[in-house]
Amino acid sequence: MKTIIAKEFADQPQFAPVKGILQACVHCGFCTATCPTYLLLGDERDSPRGRIYMMKAMFEGEPVTQETRHHLDRCLTCRSCETTCPSGVEYGHLVDLGRVVAEQKAPRPIAQKLVRWSLRQVLPYRARFGPMLKLGQLFRPVLPQVLKQHIPLSVPKLLAVKSNHKRIMLSLPGCAQASAAPNTDIAAAQVLNKLNITLKVLEKSGCCGAVNHHLNAHEKALDQARHNIDLIWPELQAGAEALVITASGCGAALQEYGYMLRDDPSYANKAAQVSKAAKDIVEILGAEDLAPVKQSLTKTRLGQSASLGKVAVHCPCTQQHAMKLPYKVKALLDGLGIETALTTNDHLCCGSAGTYSLLQPKLSHELRTQKLKDLTIDNPQLIVTANIGCQLHLGGAEDVPVKHWLELLADQ
Repeated sequence: MKTIIAKEFADQPQFAPVKGILQACVHCGFCTATCPTYLLLGDERDSPRGRIYMMKAMFEGEPVTQETRHHLDRCLTCRSCETTCPSGVEYGHLVDLGRVVAEQKAPRPIAQKLVRWSLRQVLPYRARFGPMLKLGQLFRPVLPQVLKQHIPLSVPKLLAVKSNHKRIMLSLPGCAQASAAPNTDIAAAQVLNKLNITLKVLEKSGCCGAVNHHLNAHEKALDQARHNIDLIWPELQAGAEALVITASGCGAALQEYGYMLRDDPSYANKAAQVSKAAKDIVEILGAEDLAPVKQSLTKTRLGQSASLGKVAVHCPCTQQHAMKLPYKVKALLDGLGIETALTTNDHLCCGSAGTYSLLQPKLSHELRTQKLKDLTIDNPQLIVTANIGCQLHLGGAEDVPVKHWLELLADQ
């Protein structure tokens, strides 16, 4: 389909990819079969194809309405459509740019702006999010369910390990995970220690930039990316083997650094190398001899896992559609002798999607309800996942306990 990008966009480098992405779409509609919002709502405007039609009109200079922005907002950016698309349409990149334009052309009501600004001031900062979470946990017993479900229970910390192995890998403490689920990274350090690998935490690093990026504050996200690269790059030059990802949402963002900073001459090469070094821990463990890990899962430990019953493995969208690692966690756990449960519709989003569960609560909760049904068809006693947002969102329903899968391998 012929596409003529309006001059106001054609002259801006950030919109250079738009025409190619739009022209790659052949409007076959395969994406509608795997789009969570389309399957839920049945509205073409809430499908990737429908949103592409709207963005095409927008980038060609047609008027942008509140309705356009509304339907772009309802996209989860789960990228399931990209996995399905036979033409390789980079829908995620397109909708990121489309949202920026829609927000500029059809400004939000002041209340929406305030909520989004508040999220950007709290979630990406450990020093702000941590104390607020503790305060919420203190008052959690008396809060209404609508608030309680967003506040995870405080859990006892695992035993931290100290190691000094020759092999070194890097870790970013992130923002939400460090406070809401600290055992994830402790478990990662324990497991890697068994493989004679030291996990070096870059304490001065900040948010990966995903929160700001998804809330259309792209320049702020780029600043956060540059800050992290300035810390990661010298460590890689000094011999660190990889940047270990324990939250796939962050991993998806870190693997985009090369694309995000492709036009920045000072950072383009470093960003590309950092993206290449960012690997989900399941990918790292999959390349190692896990005999020491399997040995540490003693009969008692495996007995404890067995007593829990089957474990349902949730594969986050960011892990399967962005990082392209579907079913890797399940295969690894199966290989270690942990019994995993049958699940269905694994490609569909749980409804967390970063800040989506806070900004689109009704749709998010409906998607969570369906996802929990799909995860519990085999009556598991535990659900494990690979992303902090999904862990908190699924766990907020308080139906079945939810943990990061690494905790199954941790020393208790």
